[in-house]
Amino acid sequence: MVKHNNIVPYSHFHKKWDERVRTWFDQPGKKRTRALRRAAKAAAVFPRPAHGLLRPVVRCPTLKYNMKKRLGKGFSIAELKAAGVPRAQAMTIGISVDSRRRNKSEEGFQENVQLLKKYKANLILFPRRKTKLRKGDATAEEISKADQFKGRQQAPKKSFERIKAQKVEQDKTTSFTKLRRARADARLVGKRKVRAEKAAAAAKEKEAKAAAK
Repeated sequence: MVKHNNIVPYSHFHKKWDERVRTWFDQPGKKRTRALRRAAKAAAVFPRPAHGLLRPVVRCPTLKYNMKKRLGKGFSIAELKAAGVPRAQAMTIGISVDSRRRNKSEEGFQENVQLLKKYKANLILFPRRKTKLRKGDATAEEISKADQFKGRQQAPKKSFERIKAQKVEQDKTTSFTKLRRARADARLVGKRKVRAEKAAAAAKEKEAKAAAK
């Protein structure tokens, strides 16, 4: 152990430092490479959505995070049934399925059912065979208008309703003052009664004198 104000021995702190420096000069090139890969992937899966299957909106587990919403693994069987989507067909038209999931709230159940119905209403189903159309397949005119969704599915953010502060109307007198008054009223009942009787007698006597004049 070093003692006193001496120099630090063997202080080779800058030895071959240039060999351990990391640089990111390829950052602009990597950015362009990622963009080209995304474009190639979107072209390969056209006309399907570029960023994968449709996912349900679920709440995070545990008491600490259950107020937040995120995207889940897949829709439950009950949600698919309520939206009128067959389980076997769901994965073929871009809807993720999770057979183990159970719905525990009516609010979340209805939210995912409406999401499925909205997706189904905007869905353009390409026919497997152009010569033989099935029920629900798109026509040639609808196919010509088809456009690929290239954005990412976002989980809904929690909206906070700002409540304006309201002025509470309170009595000017405090509870302490009310208690003191109640105690005084109970204590001075007799004295006030005597005082009221004397005042009434004095007023009666005054009226009698005025009537005599």
